[in-house]
Amino acid sequence: MPELPEVETTRQSFAQRIQGARVTAVRLGKPLRWPLGIEPDTLVGRTVGEASRRGKYLWLPLAHNGNDLGGVLMHLGMSGSLAFTLAPGEPGTHDHFDLVTTNGTLRLTDPRRFGAVVWSDSRDEGMAAKLLAGLGLEPFDPAFTGEHLHQQLKKRRVAVKLALLAGDIVVGAGNIYACEALYQAGIDPRTRSDRISRPRADRLAHAVRDTLARALALGGSTLRDFRDAHGMEGQFQAQAGVYGREKEPCRVCGAPIRRLVQGQRSTFFCPTCQKR
Repeated sequence: MPELPEVETTRQSFAQRIQGARVTAVRLGKPLRWPLGIEPDTLVGRTVGEASRRGKYLWLPLAHNGNDLGGVLMHLGMSGSLAFTLAPGEPGTHDHFDLVTTNGTLRLTDPRRFGAVVWSDSRDEGMAAKLLAGLGLEPFDPAFTGEHLHQQLKKRRVAVKLALLAGDIVVGAGNIYACEALYQAGIDPRTRSDRISRPRADRLAHAVRDTLARALALGGSTLRDFRDAHGMEGQFQAQAGVYGREKEPCRVCGAPIRRLVQGQRSTFFCPTCQKR
């Protein structure tokens, strides 16, 4: 599933190129998770504003006659990707949304159709407000500190990795990045959240930010079919310390990396470097 680094990498790959363009056509393919919520033709003639990201969602404002009157909120789901090209070619079976503009076409491709493109009058209204409600802090928000993380973890009695994955404390720490951040912080992923001390929470908050920053610098991770809007793959997975490395030696101590299942997701960790 594309996580925060992949979504942010995607945003950066098309945001400047599409900004200021005028919408000339909208094409819908097979239904996605939710309907668009507006007649596609009503988007024609609108001007594309500055694309932004919140968690794993992308917000693309579409102004009408110079007035900021709504936009589309996009989610890549489990297997989606966005491409922005001058000549996209005929849509294929898995191409479900085209925003055709004077600068090029933004196309959503999603084989599993868990992604979404929904209209809202603003980010703070309608479907956008509903989908964004309850998201945790952005990892690079100054408010995301060890103290914040410690206070939030104290309220939960689940494994710390599951608390990170929930997304209501901090967004972006998906499965790969939660495994890597816990490894960097030296914390066993099975440790109960309310037993994480303040010093360990400080280390974990730093590790989450550092892990996601490194992933962004490397264009995210490509495990199956993720591409940014240029068609480029992410490279973070090649430098992972534990993720996907079951039975391989830990890069620090040499112990075999272990794998277990938490919340139906694979967790990778070093049983020597990561303590409960």
